[in-house]
Amino acid sequence: MNNLKMWFLATMFSLSLFSQQKENANNVFKIVNPDYKLSPYTGMTKQHWKDAGLYLLEGAFSYIHNLDDPMKFPKQPGKSYPQDEGRVPTEKLEGLSRTLFIASPLLKENPNLVINNIKVADYYRHQFSKLVDPKSPSYITPRPKNGGPSQNLVEYGAIAMSLITNPEVLWKPLPQEQKDALAKSMLSYGDGPTVSSNWKFFNIFVLSFFKEQGYAVNEKLLEEYLQKCLNDYRGDGWYNDSPAYDYYSMWGFQLYGALWSEYFGNKYYPEYAAKFKSNFRDLNSNYPSMFSQNGEMIMFGRSISYRIASIAAFPFMGLENDSAVNNGWLRRISSGVLKQFLENPDFLKDNVPTLGFYGAFEPAVQVYSCRGSVYWMGKAFMGLLLPDDNPFWTAKENDGDWETKFKRENVYNNFLNGSKILITDYPNIGASEIRAWCHEKKKDDWQGFRSTENYNRLSYNSAFLWQADGSNGEVAMNYVFKNAKQEWEPLRLFTFKKFEDGIYYRNAVLETNERIQMNLADIPLSNGILRVDKNSSSDAVAMRLGHYALPQLDKEIKTTTKNVEGKIVTIIDNGKYQLAMIPLLGWDKAEVVSCKGLHPESENSKVINVTNNFNPNDAKSNIYATLLLWKKSGEKWEKKDFLSVKKLEQKTNTVIIQFNDGTKKVVNFDM
Repeated sequence: MNNLKMWFLATMFSLSLFSQQKENANNVFKIVNPDYKLSPYTGMTKQHWKDAGLYLLEGAFSYIHNLDDPMKFPKQPGKSYPQDEGRVPTEKLEGLSRTLFIASPLLKENPNLVINNIKVADYYRHQFSKLVDPKSPSYITPRPKNGGPSQNLVEYGAIAMSLITNPEVLWKPLPQEQKDALAKSMLSYGDGPTVSSNWKFFNIFVLSFFKEQGYAVNEKLLEEYLQKCLNDYRGDGWYNDSPAYDYYSMWGFQLYGALWSEYFGNKYYPEYAAKFKSNFRDLNSNYPSMFSQNGEMIMFGRSISYRIASIAAFPFMGLENDSAVNNGWLRRISSGVLKQFLENPDFLKDNVPTLGFYGAFEPAVQVYSCRGSVYWMGKAFMGLLLPDDNPFWTAKENDGDWETKFKRENVYNNFLNGSKILITDYPNIGASEIRAWCHEKKKDDWQGFRSTENYNRLSYNSAFLWQADGSNGEVAMNYVFKNAKQEWEPLRLFTFKKFEDGIYYRNAVLETNERIQMNLADIPLSNGILRVDKNSSSDAVAMRLGHYALPQLDKEIKTTTKNVEGKIVTIIDNGKYQLAMIPLLGWDKAEVVSCKGLHPESENSKVINVTNNFNPNDAKSNIYATLLLWKKSGEKWEKKDFLSVKKLEQKTNTVIIQFNDGTKKVVNFDM
């Protein structure tokens, strides 16, 4: 009887899982009548972008049955808010302001848009009235006189972006009494303190919109915030987001600067607008190469659940009269990112995008996010504001540098001196990679994200999503050390030193023990990375280093171990990619670690780790050299792949590397 019951439960579970998978597969975005003449890589045109926006908006409006229903969605279990009823009005405001990013461009073309039997324009205008109605459960209390910045400022800034780009539909039909009430409420936040980051733009948009509408605003504060935004610029298209560099530093600052200049700044503050536009043009030199050949974004930094927002600035390059701008490549990247997520069956749950990367993934969630936060990705659709004849929409798709510049068996580094960012492209697998800032103590990280895997990986790659650390020392693309509490602690306090001769140098110190120190040298190769790192610790410590991780896909991940002329090679293969790890110096052994619940793409994953117990008193060498290689699944490994390094010779503070192709590099730890 028990066996029969177990069989029945297992069968029902399998049917339920199959049903869920089938439902998810049927719910993915489908491109209708793709145009492979204009868009040979993705098939997507401006019409398909409209279809994609409508697809997302229809999911949100499946929760709206009358004009009073708020944009409030099922909470995802975990750290996301609201954790109490006091945050619910802000939760509703987020859903409203962020879905409007998608709705507003569609309404600009079709003011009579109807979704789920709801007139969309009527819905948003009605919801605006509830924000300023003290009797409404969606009422937003104006900022107190001495109140600080809050999430309400962000969402009011978001609404101001939609108002300033589409006042005809969203603002002009409102009764004057409601306009005045909105102005009072929104300006209470806009004319106030902000956060020293991209948040300054939320004040800027609120102040700018109401100035445009004839209201008295604090113009001195407006100019102060404009100048502070410009002061954050570090060159090559990158702003500093106080203190981090991430997608906000590029798409956030750059989209806001371009929008503000186009819809307000050119008219009222041409000098500021000219500076923002000059900075905007700089992104063309490197940001496109941060995406893979197929137009896939790297999982990197906080707020990763905003996903397609990463491409939000690209369409506005179509406003530049610049022959250096390859609009066909920018649209190919942008449409590729749309497909990356909208065609993934895990992207939506309950008709709403998950908090995660593909499916829900708690390690990537921040406490300031609620379920509706994901619609910040709607900013990608602000590109629909551009007319049909804009070059971004009319240029033929192409692969840009991947077809004109990047050659197989080579690696391409783009170092940005102002931000100290290194972007690397690997033509052999069509992947992109980034190394950037991380220097945040966990004990000081009260929001719990800048000290985590969102930032503290040694590098981030478009082909290999970052994996969370496990409590038993499971680690991917970082070092972990056994600390005084007998916990495995990752490196997170990195200090950039230099980029020289294709080598990216950083120093790192363990947060809980400053006597544990590493000098790091990353050498990107055509098919992977050579690490030559120096352990400068004065304490003995157990240590581990991880390769990138592979998720389990359709079948079990295959593990292979080879001895190639005395070098032990460990390979894992998930049917899509192969990863190989070869300890050259310093390490005791390599092992394949099975992981559960740590990878954003699959419940099960594997990673290759190398291990050692370092003792400064009897270590034969304090140099740890490691080859971390990759290939697409099905491609054959050659002996030369594993034997690319002929000789490693240590001389005091340098390591001379002789490669088998006759080339030489010198890793110099003298800074």
